[in-house]
Amino acid sequence: MNLSKGIVFSLFFVAFALFLPISEAHADGGRYLVKSTKGFWKNTFGVRHVFDSGFTADLSDFQIRLAKVFGVEIEAVPVFQILPGDASSIPVPDVSDVRVKKNVSRIVPSDQTPWGVELVYNDPDLVSTSGGAGVNIAILDTGVNSSHPDLKNRIAKCKDFSSARNPIVDGKCDDKNGHGTHVAGIIAADSGADAKGIYGIAPESNLFVYKVCGADGSCSADDIAAALNVAVADGANIVNMSFGSDRESLLIKNAVSFASDKGLLLIAAAGNDGPFADSIDYPASYSSVISVGALNVLLDTPEWSSRGSNSKTIPGLVENRDMEFAAPGERIESTWINGGYALLSGTSMATPFISGLAAKYWLVDEENPSVATRELMRYITIDVGLEGEDDATGFGLPQVE
Repeated sequence: MNLSKGIVFSLFFVAFALFLPISEAHADGGRYLVKSTKGFWKNTFGVRHVFDSGFTADLSDFQIRLAKVFGVEIEAVPVFQILPGDASSIPVPDVSDVRVKKNVSRIVPSDQTPWGVELVYNDPDLVSTSGGAGVNIAILDTGVNSSHPDLKNRIAKCKDFSSARNPIVDGKCDDKNGHGTHVAGIIAADSGADAKGIYGIAPESNLFVYKVCGADGSCSADDIAAALNVAVADGANIVNMSFGSDRESLLIKNAVSFASDKGLLLIAAAGNDGPFADSIDYPASYSSVISVGALNVLLDTPEWSSRGSNSKTIPGLVENRDMEFAAPGERIESTWINGGYALLSGTSMATPFISGLAAKYWLVDEENPSVATRELMRYITIDVGLEGEDDATGFGLPQVE
């Protein structure tokens, strides 16, 4: 009898939830963090990723109503965005301008060592780059063109965290946007087997490509957090994050803390919200993450590059919302999804220069390589912008000695 009453009671509330006005249930649908560890709700809603605070799931309007009726706390998962700074950026050369001749099987760059690479290497006559052997760099982005001749030998792992059907798809990381391919080339392009392609900063490094962003450039915070946790398990040394948001995500904050505590060096784009003060995005604003602003060819800070709070914090100490370094970020040539090359601008492009340089100088024999390498990067930094540490460029531009 009591069981029957319980079933009737439950059915009543399910029916009530079904007819609850959408405005009262906040029924927009979408990705939510369900703050419960109970198997019943996992089975009812389905599970995408599991965290200490609960699990994430794509909830329908009805499921949102159901959670509200039964007092299950849910929270919308924030969406981060990749950070190209120049919407007018175009492929170089434009696909329509490519003239395929006999015995020519690939597009070539306009410069095998573009200005940004030469600047970081402090060598205007540079013809090739080196370094990064044995160092694993996780790129959390839109994926990569794994068949690009300058990248295909650098990709050690390829995983898709952005699939709508499966939370993690191993062996798949196709780039439908281009942003991730461009970032990967700045870090590790090796000019290809024919040596006709472009060079990145650390062309001997291993890339762990974790696709956490869709073709439209949006990146769900739970996919990012899950990828950070997997980066730890996979043995990554460095993590490049060329995305951001003005809104903090507790899931990402916890994953950043976990990865940092496990000895990974985290590097993120400061954002393109300049010239306003204290405009660094998350996760770059965390002191455990190296934040990177942009420079142009004249070593000036583009107006759109975000600014930190260095002028208001303790000099010489990296605190939350401080800028740490600056790197080339305007009209940067790198690998593109058509098998060729593109010019893009943004702090997204500046960040992989720092990631590549960290791989080149990775101090594997130190007790804590990430801390030691971060300190070394400070040592090899030259002052740019305003004299001393400043909001736009932090400690300055790290260069190869």
